[in-house]
Amino acid sequence: MLNLILKKFSVSHIIGYIITGTIISNIFDFNGSENLSSLDLIGEFGIVFLMFTIGLEMSFAKLKKMREVVFINGTLQVVLSAVVIYPVAHYIFALDTISSIVIALSFSLSSTAIVLTYLKKSKDIMTPYGEKSVAILIFQDLAVIPILLMISFLANNELSMQEILIKTLLSAAAVIIFMFTLGKKLIEWLLHFSTHAKLEELFLGSVLSIVMGASLLAHEMGFTYSLGAFIAGMIIAETHYHVKVESDIASYKDILLGAFFFSIGTKIDIHYFYQEFFLVLGVLLLTMLVKATIIFTLIRRKANKSDAIKSAIALCQIGEFSFAIFSLATSQHIISEELGSFLILVTVLSMIVTPFMVNNIYKLASYFVVEFFESDKITPIAAHNHIIICGFTIVGRIVAKELKKQDKSFVIISDNLPHVLLARERGYQAYFGHLEKLSVLESLRVEQSFSIIITMNTLITKKIICQAVLDYYPLAKLIVKVNSRAEQSAMSGLNIHSFVHARHEAALLLVKKSVGSSAAIDL
Repeated sequence: MLNLILKKFSVSHIIGYIITGTIISNIFDFNGSENLSSLDLIGEFGIVFLMFTIGLEMSFAKLKKMREVVFINGTLQVVLSAVVIYPVAHYIFALDTISSIVIALSFSLSSTAIVLTYLKKSKDIMTPYGEKSVAILIFQDLAVIPILLMISFLANNELSMQEILIKTLLSAAAVIIFMFTLGKKLIEWLLHFSTHAKLEELFLGSVLSIVMGASLLAHEMGFTYSLGAFIAGMIIAETHYHVKVESDIASYKDILLGAFFFSIGTKIDIHYFYQEFFLVLGVLLLTMLVKATIIFTLIRRKANKSDAIKSAIALCQIGEFSFAIFSLATSQHIISEELGSFLILVTVLSMIVTPFMVNNIYKLASYFVVEFFESDKITPIAAHNHIIICGFTIVGRIVAKELKKQDKSFVIISDNLPHVLLARERGYQAYFGHLEKLSVLESLRVEQSFSIIITMNTLITKKIICQAVLDYYPLAKLIVKVNSRAEQSAMSGLNIHSFVHARHEAALLLVKKSVGSSAAIDL
């Protein structure tokens, strides 16, 4: 119910899950309870499914192509962040050496769950900054394994470092050899069998078995659940089943991620949070500043300033795997209960503010890279008798391509910055802004345009834009794409020159192609 309300204000559903967990935890006094292990385990499998979907997109060919960003940038980011954070924790906050090491390593990690979810939803995962961010996130997730092993070593005085390293290497070799030999053949056979059986529930059951089986195998060998899921995803990425697999598990991944963020909310002690709020906020801001500076410097070496800034904003928070590190360190008595609670609050606050940051990443980046973000402050163009294309989704791109073929003068306006950047890459004159704003109408010389093509999808957006254009210039020639007769009827009160029915026109073209181009079509 809370998410339904937050959605009205465009607030991330992640915030709703965290707040819900906090409310219920405080009502039923969950804090400090040992009965939440099952909930934590369910929540952890949200990360498992997320890592599985990452693996589905990380084929060996793609990983090989990204090896420099994954291993070089990833290693430098984790190491440099830890090296800078350690002396701050040890000398400024006067913490002991071991606690400072734990904090430095855990704070060097970012939130795969939140950032990757945003990148996939916004399609920014295909952008240069998105690819670089994902590569660093992948390395960070792999780095969790040695970090957890190191904590186990610090807590276990009976085993030597040499014994732990040998055991770890043998276990890793066993997992990898099994997964990429017998495991790979078993996965391929299972998916092939369940596909040809033509039973959807059998195919879905096979996928769930693969994810759970690989996760449990990795965990039994001393690694994280998510590592096994990631490897299984990489194996399936090499097959032609990966698209269907990803679509089938999407809903399960989302609901389990919801359980994960709910479980995070249950760890928040409201009274302690209130008492230590400014200290928590100060530590978080300092950590984010350090990480953002390091990430910006690393990415800037071989990328433009815009990509470096967006990557820094996307990855400067503290990640969800830090919870696992703090929980293990606390249970092994490496750090105190009070320090563990404080660190969890810092991480929770980080995850609360992160959705607001990534959802406004282009706006935040605009404060540093003005040339990529005009917003509604567009320099007036010198154009006459031009065509204005509003929106640059698939239809807008096709329209622009055809107009360019016919050598027509046109400009593109869109409120989606990645679309604007894509249009510019293709050599088009494109601007970021909202056509319903007076400043944009004036800058694009609407009163001197030949026509205005509206390619937006939502009815309310189209109505707002058309009304604003007609209020500014009643003689404007508006051509609007509609998806149904109902949409046209809803806009019938406006002085729109013509409507183009997307489905109707497609149907006519199908008929025309089927009966021959010379045949007449009776409309």
